[in-house]
Amino acid sequence: MKRSYLSTLALAFATSVIAFAAQAAEVKNIVIVHGALADGSGWRQATEILEKRGFNVTIVQEPITSLADDVAATRRVLDLQDGPTLLVGHSYGGMVITEAGNSPNVAGLVYVAAFQPDKGESLISLASSKPAGGMNIRETKDGKYLYLDPAAFANDFAADLPKDEAAFLAKSQVFASKEAFSAKVGDPAWKTKKSWTVVATEDRSINPDLERDMAKRAGSTVTEIKASHAVFASQPEKVADVIAKAAAAAGR
Repeated sequence: MKRSYLSTLALAFATSVIAFAAQAAEVKNIVIVHGALADGSGWRQATEILEKRGFNVTIVQEPITSLADDVAATRRVLDLQDGPTLLVGHSYGGMVITEAGNSPNVAGLVYVAAFQPDKGESLISLASSKPAGGMNIRETKDGKYLYLDPAAFANDFAADLPKDEAAFLAKSQVFASKEAFSAKVGDPAWKTKKSWTVVATEDRSINPDLERDMAKRAGSTVTEIKASHAVFASQPEKVADVIAKAAAAAGR
């Protein structure tokens, strides 16, 4: 009886040690989900900074055809990661990581000038609750997709980038389906996992106060950076710092 009790106790102890070790595993994988109206190439500088610090960075080039499609695209990339992963989302990408972040290998979430929805909320419902400074979204002729007026792109999206860079972003923007913007989110991953938020204080695409409110509701660790909506490109070092610190904290 005594020997059986000790064996059971030893097994329980060993199991708890393994579980703790898995929870405390070092986070070296970072998966980035870009927002709407831009692709992942704007994350190049931040990616290179993080890679020099020893991280393995992958960027999801989601189609923005529907929220479900974009979550599926993100999960395919998450499935390729070896070990715990920090999931990062910019703008609409915040909608995506809120659902995709429920994947078991996601250790934490970083919202960069992003929407951080609760269950049942959509991008449109959140954006209309506190309108932003820029209101220059246009519909395509078929009425199915949305884009940012190229003439207003620099001012509304990337006011602190060099003019030639902002102009290129305007020309290469990824159109977003109206379906993606109206889709409602399911159970948010931030309710069960650690989260961090970068508030871009000069954001004209998402109201900075909305970014603050969503982060407060989620209990996220907040960093404010004086930058436009394109903070990931205009302040890559500062954004990389937030991501690196989040990865360290997520692995504890």
